[in-house]
Amino acid sequence: MVALGKACFMIRSELVAAIARENPGLRMEEVEKVVSTFFDEIAGRLASGGRVELRGFGAFSTRAREARKGRNPRTGEAVSVPGKRVPYFKPGKEMRARLNAD
Repeated sequence: MVALGKACFMIRSELVAAIARENPGLRMEEVEKVVSTFFDEIAGRLASGGRVELRGFGAFSTRAREARKGRNPRTGEAVSVPGKRVPYFKPGKEMRARLNAD
């Protein structure tokens, strides 16, 4: 896990290594395939307008952002920003409880 100030974050290779450590019967290539499939399936479902719910963890979905007027930070010129869909994650009840345990 990489520390940046007070925040810690995990990169994909660290996730793969952690799963491999917990499952010594699997080869690193197998773990990498599982992780890739997991992320590809979530991204694919979201891209098709779906939702992915992982009980106890949370739900991935998308939200629409309306088109708007923005400003170019260099020139101050007004620019049109098109509408788009953005990913959204809502943590589950168990995840919220774990994050707020004192």
